[in-house]
Amino acid sequence: MRGKILFSAAAAVIAATCALAPAPAQASGSLVTVRESYMPGTIVVHTSERALYLMVGGGQALRYPVGVGRIGKQWSGTSFINGKYLRPAWTPPAEVRRDKPFLPNVIPGGSSHNPMGVAAMTLSGGEYAIHGTNDEGSIGHFVSYGCIRMHNADISDLFGRVGVGTRVVVTQ
Repeated sequence: MRGKILFSAAAAVIAATCALAPAPAQASGSLVTVRESYMPGTIVVHTSERALYLMVGGGQALRYPVGVGRIGKQWSGTSFINGKYLRPAWTPPAEVRRDKPFLPNVIPGGSSHNPMGVAAMTLSGGEYAIHGTNDEGSIGHFVSYGCIRMHNADISDLFGRVGVGTRVVVTQ
């Protein structure tokens, strides 16, 4: 009888612990096989594919659809995440202001008019970021001034998986 009570108590503790433990993160991106040999944790953006890959190792990556720079606004190279922001305000860069002088100086975070969506990760070496978007129809297209746009659910997922200092490689 004593053994049965101890077993029941242990089972109850295990069940309670599992119920209180946070659920594992659910990947928004698709787990795919890749031929590239980047270090796990590296973000690779293939502009021509309009896809962002988070390398997870073992020849696999999480693949997310993205919107990328329009023709003439694309770039390639290596950068690093140098900042992470939830519900970021947005100040239009000079090039955007020239093309769209009617924009306000700052669009507050959380505004439906804010092109940064729910989160942004700024990149070293320029005015670019990997960010969400409130224009879901822009994903999969050549639409930005050089930033990498993601569905809000996808940027939220990626935001939780990477940190400041993460290497970002952008290819044509």
